[in-house]
Amino acid sequence: MVESPQRAGADLDSVFKALADPTRRAIVASLAGAEASLTTVAGPFEMTLPAVAKHVGVLERAGLVAHVRVGREKRLRLVARPLGEAERWLESYRSFWDDRLASLDTFLARDQRT
Repeated sequence: MVESPQRAGADLDSVFKALADPTRRAIVASLAGAEASLTTVAGPFEMTLPAVAKHVGVLERAGLVAHVRVGREKRLRLVARPLGEAERWLESYRSFWDDRLASLDTFLARDQRT
């Protein structure tokens, strides 16, 4: 099944919205190495476990984090696919920024010679 551009855009929106928060970016970074329990993920933060769980919920809804229950423990893992999609979207603008930066470099070099 091919995903519609509107659906793909909505998914990308939720990824960027989830990553807009520094706490959620830190959670993603902590899960980049290995899966972990919610308690372990919450350890470095100066907030309650329920507050961290809310952040994890936003990441789960964006498709960035998945969990599995092992007994009473909730194990969290990073899901790379949405990050790859965001990277591909950003990469599509690389030539735009490369051109702009090259123009700036040329302008600054010309300005230093005068």
